[in-house]
Amino acid sequence: MKRVALVAVAVLLSGAIAYSQASAQAAKAEVRNAKGEMVGTLTLAQEPDGVRLTVEVSNLPPGFHGFHIHAVGKCEAPFTSAAGHFNPAGQNHAHHAGDLPNLLVNAEGRAFMLVKTARFKLEDLFDLDGSAIIIHADPDNHGNIPARYRPDADPGTIATGDAAGRIACGVLGK
Repeated sequence: MKRVALVAVAVLLSGAIAYSQASAQAAKAEVRNAKGEMVGTLTLAQEPDGVRLTVEVSNLPPGFHGFHIHAVGKCEAPFTSAAGHFNPAGQNHAHHAGDLPNLLVNAEGRAFMLVKTARFKLEDLFDLDGSAIIIHADPDNHGNIPARYRPDADPGTIATGDAAGRIACGVLGK
């Protein structure tokens, strides 16, 4: 009987340790609009093959919106405080570590998206100044520069993918 009890305690402890390790490899953000109203949540989880991001938002304009991890964990409207895209390797746009697929908001102003990326590890986002999630007003062209900008696209288009202003922001926290 004592042996069964010890095995049960060992199983419970290993489960608690696994839970503790898993929660240490997770992050979240409350996503807020420029008025400071909460419009959704973002959760991130480190998995063996990448970081899984799950976003659920509401009360946003319908359509496609640029969706990025930004380099600074600060969300002061109009959210330029979050700096540029998370880009520790200094890559060109569409190859920034923080570049993510566009977020599609439905006619009711709601969106849900689950995406996985291997461009960074969760721990990379928690440097000295942190990181933030940004939802832009327009879609990101992911480096596909529209013909109207050729032959000389402006630096903003090249750097941000023509995603326009920032309409929502969330500071990533553990």
